[in-house]
Order: sequence, then structure tokens, then C-alpha cells
Amino acid sequence: MPSVAFYTLGCKVNFYDTEAVWQLFKNEGYEQVDFETTTADVYLINTCTVTNTGDKKSRQIIRRAIRRNPDAIIAVTGCYAQTSPAEILAIEGVDLVIGTQDRDKLMGYIRDLQNERKPVNAVRNIMKTREFEELDVPDFAERTRAFLKIQEGCNNFCTFCIIPWSRGLSRSRDPKSVLDQARQLVDAGYKEIVLTGIHTGGYGDDMENYRLSDLLWDLDAIEGLERIRISSIEASQIDDKMIEVLNKSAKMCRHLHIPLQAGHNDVLKRMRRKYTVEEFAEKIRLLHEAMPGVAITTDVIVGFPGETEEMFRNGYDFMEKLRFAEMHVFPYSKRTGTPAARMEDQVDEEVKNERVHQLIDLSERMQLQYAERYVGQVLDVIPERGLKGPDGESRVMGYSDNYIQIAFDGAESLIGQLCRVKIAEAGVNECQGVLVRVLEEHTPAAERAATAVRAEEAKRKPLPQALQA
Repeated sequence: MPSVAFYTLGCKVNFYDTEAVWQLFKNEGYEQVDFETTTADVYLINTCTVTNTGDKKSRQIIRRAIRRNPDAIIAVTGCYAQTSPAEILAIEGVDLVIGTQDRDKLMGYIRDLQNERKPVNAVRNIMKTREFEELDVPDFAERTRAFLKIQEGCNNFCTFCIIPWSRGLSRSRDPKSVLDQARQLVDAGYKEIVLTGIHTGGYGDDMENYRLSDLLWDLDAIEGLERIRISSIEASQIDDKMIEVLNKSAKMCRHLHIPLQAGHNDVLKRMRRKYTVEEFAEKIRLLHEAMPGVAITTDVIVGFPGETEEMFRNGYDFMEKLRFAEMHVFPYSKRTGTPAARMEDQVDEEVKNERVHQLIDLSERMQLQYAERYVGQVLDVIPERGLKGPDGESRVMGYSDNYIQIAFDGAESLIGQLCRVKIAEAGVNECQGVLVRVLEEHTPAAERAATAVRAEEAKRKPLPQALQA
């Protein structure tokens, strides 16, 4: 049986794409083997180009694959492959570069290479692509949450970002295809689906009268689906229809990841973001109103060109007032080929690192404060993996619908089941809980959601001053 080994760098979308490509190999009779420990007949490296470091790491992994088996077919896909195919083909031993489209043709290229070893550059101009690449993933190894890619590309062209050049312009997956795959995932036993894409909230921008909010209502109607989570959405994409579905659907998770990137209008303008801090705060206020207890997580870039100490301090205070449940903090990193890399007033690396540490400390403090609100409350958790307790007892870990990671005593047979768990102790990255009971399959999602909302409203604390109308 021929074998294939994968190595994936970068974001969740890349990991989804690797799973999709694995289905192609599986259909051709391949077995998947470990990249690090087993010699494979084909190595496929799914690359990242979001930073210059991503390019460098991608090259290192490609060379590692070539060393592992010089006779193997080396195929390279992903964002770095899309933007720099010639650079990759210049590495001695690379057989195929295929980018972020046309991966349905991958097996044909592999068969051709088995007959004649002649390096192939299969990369086309991504900016001319208007169709969503249809690749199904019917199941995910060792995962209790299923990812469902609904969108590709981005039209925003933020000044720090190379992604539109590696993924192309925004294009949406056909709604029927999304719903068919969602049903397939539910039939395979998944209770939670995470909708993902490069610019997920832009779903429907290229379609007539059908937006992400419409898709969410159609997903809400799928029998057996317990939870719908959106991987990320922009503040500018949260309109009245989105607020309504978050407020009324029993299946929408009380967790939204909304990238802020900077807490000062001057910096946002230089980044070419599509909102002001005032508009962002208003959207957050509306979300708290529509979805009591919602966990809002965010991304922040620190030390963007032109960010002064005063801008940083103002941004810090703004983030603290918004009470995020968690922040992913990144120092600004120059990306060759982007406008921001050519800007004057680049911030000193030491200053950047100092600011990053301050925001990470703030994030951990807010994360703990958010978790502490739920001590003594009962939340629904789907365990994802087993743990060993200090005395060797069986424990499991999973996420509540509002994205609190909770560990509690229980057998691994609970993995993938919907459990009701009482929070006993809050922590920064992990809370400790006690299993109350395992929910029956037939307990209606609406009934559980109503219970959760009532509990939340009973204990709800007033919003911070900055969020009150």
C-alpha cells in the first residue's frame, strides 16, 4: 500500500485543507504515516506565508522531507507555494508545487510524477479565481469538533497582510454543499461544527440575497446538530440580522472571535481596517445585549508602524474596558510585499516585546475574571480528550459553549458526549469542574439553551460603563 505523510504549517484553514487533501489520497488507496518517524512514498507540505518566518519554516520542513526519503515524491501546497512557486521549485528535490487552488487535480499530478520525474509548477494566478474549491472532509481524526470550511479568500487588503495575494478574493461555498456536508458530519457523530474560512464573516458577499446569517438559520434547522461556532468574524460584518440569529438560535455558541488588531483609531486607519474603536465598542455592547454571557476573544497586533506610547496606552485602556475573554497578542512583524513593511516609524523590537508582555498579562487577568463569573454555575461541555489526574485517576477536558476550557473527573468514554458540568474552580487556561450528568441524546437543544440563558441572566453582572448605551 502506498504511503503519504503530511506536515501542516499555519492556520486552522490550512489544517482543514490538509484533511481535505488526505481524503483524496485515502480514496486512491494510500495509508497515512507519521511525518517524523516513518519513511513515506509521498510527502505533502502545506505551507504558510503570513510572516517571513512562515516562509523560512516552510523551506526547512520541505528540506527535512527530502532528507527523510530522497526517492519520495515531494509535493508542496498552501500559501507560500501560491506566492513563491519558483522559490520552492529551486529547492533540489521538490517535484510539485500546487498553491491554494486546483488541489482536486493533485492525484493526477502524483500519478504523472510516478511515471516521469519532472518538476511541475501547477500554480495559477489566484486573483482570477472566482470559484470556491470544493473539497469535502467527512470526518476528522481524533476530534470531537468538526471544522467546515465555507469561504475562501479576502477582499480587505489590510496594509500588514499578504493573505489576499496567497488566497485570492473572497468566494463563498454553495449553501447546498455546506448544508450537505454539515448533515454528513452530524451523521458521523459530530455534535459541534466550527465554520471556518479565511474571512468567514464575508460569507455571501459574492452571492445574491444570501449571507452568513441565512446560512446560520439553515444550519440551525439540522436535526442532531447541537452547537454552531463561527471561527472568526469582523466587527463590520455584525449587522442586525447577525445579532438576531445570535439572540434567537439555541445552537449558536456564546463565543465569538472578533479581531480588533489595534485599540486606537490612528493605528486602525494605517492598518486599513474598516471600523473605529467607537464602532467596535458599540458592536460589542450589542452582542452582550443579544447574547448574555458571550465570550468575546480577539486578535491584537502590537507595535504597528507609527504606534506611539500614548496610542498603546489608550489601546490598553480600551481593551481593558471591553472585558475580552481572551486576547491573542502578536508583535507586528514586517511582511515583505505589504504596504506596512515600507512604512516609516517602525517600532523598536524591545519596545514591541515590552508592550506584548503587558497585553498578555492583561489578557490572562481578563480570562480569569471571565471564568470566575461561572464558578458554581453549570455549563454544557463536550469532552475532547482524556487527561490523567495527579493520582492517576481518569479525567477529561472539553470546552463549554462559551469557550471555557474545563477539566473534570470522568472516563474517556465521555469524549464526544454532551455533559453538564459544574465549575468548581476558575483558572487562566483551564477551569476545574464536577460532572453533574451526561445529557440524553434527545434533550432538545432549545431547552438546554433556555436553561443556560436563565442561569446567566439571574447571575448577570452589569456591563462595564464603556458598553452601556
